This record gives sequence, C-alpha cells and structure tokens, in this order.
Amino acid sequence: MFNPDPNLMNSTSLSGQNILITGAAGRIGSATAKQALHSGANVLLVDISPQELDRLAAELSFYESDRISTFVGDTSSREGVDSLVLKALATCGTIHGAVHSAYPRSKGWGAEFEFFESEHLFDDLTSQLGGAILFSRRIIQCFQDQGHGNLIHLSSIQGIRAPKFEHYEGTSMSSPIEYSAIKSGIISVTRWLAKYTANQGIRVNCVSPGGIFDSQPQEFLSRYRQSCTSIGMLSSDHVASLVVFLLCPGSAAINGQNIIVDDGWTL
Repeated sequence: MFNPDPNLMNSTSLSGQNILITGAAGRIGSATAKQALHSGANVLLVDISPQELDRLAAELSFYESDRISTFVGDTSSREGVDSLVLKALATCGTIHGAVHSAYPRSKGWGAEFEFFESEHLFDDLTSQLGGAILFSRRIIQCFQDQGHGNLIHLSSIQGIRAPKFEHYEGTSMSSPIEYSAIKSGIISVTRWLAKYTANQGIRVNCVSPGGIFDSQPQEFLSRYRQSCTSIGMLSSDHVASLVVFLLCPGSAAINGQNIIVDDGWTL
C-alpha cells in the first residue's frame, strides 16, 4: 500500500513559516512577498528605502498585519546584515526561509564597457556579490543554530549565457560585464553553500530569471521575443512563483541547483 510522505502532503503551503526577503520593495522581492503571504507565510521584509517599504506595506494591507514585518536595512555590509538578522530573530524567533533579492547599484552602474570607472566597478562587485556572500554567511549561521533553513539566491540568464548584444542595438540599454560576472558568481556561491551545509537540514538554491518587462523600448522587446518560445519578457510573478515553490516542502529534494525561468531564451 502506498504511504505518502506526511511532510509533503501540504507541499505548496508555507503556513506558519517565517520568510525573510531582502530587496523586498523591488519587482521580484515584492512579488515574492505577495505570493508567500498567499501561501500562508509570515513575511519579514527588508529594503534600504523606507519609502518603498511603506509603499509595499500599503499594497499588502489586505493581509493580516501581524503576518507582515518591515525592516530598513543595508545588505552590502557586515554590520547591516548582522543588524537586520538580529532584528528579524527578535521579531519572530525563527527564520524558516530567506530570499536574497537585494540589488544595490553604484552611481556608475550600466556604464559602457569602454568607459566604466574602477571605483564604480569595485563598488558593484562588493555590494552585490560580496553582499550576497555576507548575507549568506549570517543567515547560514542562523540556520545552523536552528538546525534547519532554506536560502534562495537570485541570479540571471546573463550569469549562464553571454548577452545577445544585437537585442540592444539602437537603444540606450546595455548589459554590463560586471552584471554577468556577479550573476555567474551567485550561481557558484549557491553550489558552494549547498555542499558546505550538507546534512545540516539546510537547503540553498538559486533562480535565474530571464528579462522582466519594465517598459523597455519596443525594438528591444520584439528582438527579445524572437529568442523565446511563447512569452518573451517575463512578469515578476513568473519568477516569484518558482521562488515560493523552492521555499515549500514540495521542493525538499532540490538542493544546490540553479533553476532557469526564461521562456526558452537560453535554448
């Protein structure tokens, strides 16, 4: 007789779980917060902008207020990371899962390859990739103390494939070399952490989204769509639904993976 695993019976529910989301006011962060709440989670929302956090809290006001906590925090420094994790633990006692979607950028972000300034390059590499490692170290310590935890990082298709530069021709858009370096690094960090924390009740995975629609020029959207299979540019909800699944019990056997959601762009 078939006996289903009782831990997987509610495989898509996050009921009673406390989920920490950095960069929560961003497109992926806010969509993840909404879907996590819909799945029953309590959310701990972190962002560097108090104004954007207030806006997000207002958008989520139709959920029970005691399931939503907000924290202004900077994930690009050790002090900032330590502070926000301690505040989150003081609020909820246990952090079951964390989604690191913070996306800090320097004033020179997006400069052309021939003209970027070294200080902006170093700032972006430190705040984005370095910040992801600092956050990982602190949240993994928290998970080790608890004996369980689930960490999700955000990478990108640009961390897997070279940009399709022809998509950007005739627009003011670009895909910076440091973005590819950072996002490929995030994938390596994910695999390293999953192996490092083996047999400790901890999972670490990564999601690599394709481009997300944000009123890009029509010529770019048309070229991008030709590289895809049915949708083209994604919505943030396409990504958030996968992130939330990776937080749920139904993904218990998935660890150390980079999962691509891109409508076939990388084929």
